[in-house]
Amino acid sequence: MFTTLISVAQLQALQTNNTPLAVFDCTFDLMNPSKGKAQYLEQHIAGAQHADLDQHLATHDAHKRVNAGRHPLPKREVFAAWLQSVGLNQDTQVVVYDRNGMNHCGRLWWMLKWCGHDAVAVLDGGLQAWLAANGALASGNSTALDKATHQPGNFVLGEPLLQLVDTATVSMQLHKDTQTLIDARSAPRYRGEVEPFDPVAGHIPGALNRPFNTNLNAQGFFKSADELRAEFADLLGNANPQTVVHHCGSGVSAVPNILAMQIAGLGGTGLYAGSWSEWCNTPELPCEKS
Repeated sequence: MFTTLISVAQLQALQTNNTPLAVFDCTFDLMNPSKGKAQYLEQHIAGAQHADLDQHLATHDAHKRVNAGRHPLPKREVFAAWLQSVGLNQDTQVVVYDRNGMNHCGRLWWMLKWCGHDAVAVLDGGLQAWLAANGALASGNSTALDKATHQPGNFVLGEPLLQLVDTATVSMQLHKDTQTLIDARSAPRYRGEVEPFDPVAGHIPGALNRPFNTNLNAQGFFKSADELRAEFADLLGNANPQTVVHHCGSGVSAVPNILAMQIAGLGGTGLYAGSWSEWCNTPELPCEKS
């Protein structure tokens, strides 16, 4: 079972040994939301289905969501129904990837863990690594989405394997040693110099900054466990890794930091899914620039 990363060679082996497998292409473009599906239709790993950040991995229906912000999480029951609809079974090994530096696919990785499914891994290096290895490709919609032959899966919700944290909890724990906030946005956004998406620039007071792409090496793969462990040790100082709560702009690009801490052997950490987009739109909550 693969639970953090999977290499191209490992995925190719799974494709040939009859392992129950589901592959999801999570390519997305925040500035052009329809582009991800278009890129998927043009080219994707053979057999992969498309999981769209706006349509499948978030919801703006107030009755179906668990938080606010720009990309609210659907309730676990709502998400589980979608997983069943795309044929996911309890014994399925899931592999997720994108073309975006393993940023958006992390959302599906985290959501599956949140719903109790541990057998999910991020394809290290993304589609770029698959192309470099001459992996099998397809275009158009996957045959797995053919409604004439497609059967619903038997996926059922399990106990959450990763922690979801809400705005009230983050606010109550602010400046306490029981909570260490890590902001995954770029340094200029963190400092409040620019803000392309949200109405207020800046960051949550006391938050540390580690841009999500810091976790990758020059070749576009995750850094080694030793490298990641050393970098997080430098960032956290005396803070206990188990107190960490990750966030970003809308709860998506925070996930590579969660994954990196798991790769580094630092355990599961919390996700504040509402992130800056919910925080800065909540009256009377403090915001700071630096």
